[in-house]
Amino acid sequence: MVILFDMYNLPEDVFEIIFSTKQQAIVAKQLVKEFKLHGNIMTKTEMSLFATQLHDGEYIAELEEPPYFGKKVKLSYNKRQFYDRILTPMKSMGLIYYDLYKKTYSLSDKFSKMMQKVGVQWTLELKKPLGTPIKKQP
Repeated sequence: MVILFDMYNLPEDVFEIIFSTKQQAIVAKQLVKEFKLHGNIMTKTEMSLFATQLHDGEYIAELEEPPYFGKKVKLSYNKRQFYDRILTPMKSMGLIYYDLYKKTYSLSDKFSKMMQKVGVQWTLELKKPLGTPIKKQP
């Protein structure tokens, strides 16, 4: 996944920076809320139940985005797309950690640490000397 953003028009909502569509951002935000309701840890079964409720259009959420602000709405999102476009990218970016032995998902701060590492890498790149110039062939 590639994150592209404009530093002059940076959205205040981190989900709008990370995800390419509004719908993906809404579903990811609801997933984080669900994590928080479960003490920041969800079992594989709880994750599957969340995905199934979305798939069946039975997940009821109170959204904070206009025009739905403060209203309870039923969300619908394909289960396979949830795993492919929401959960898997969140795992690969370090927003969510999956413990293979406990079979649990948990919220993680690895994303923040990786973004700091990217910033350090850029700073080091700026400090690199030009190096050996390439000689033109006659």
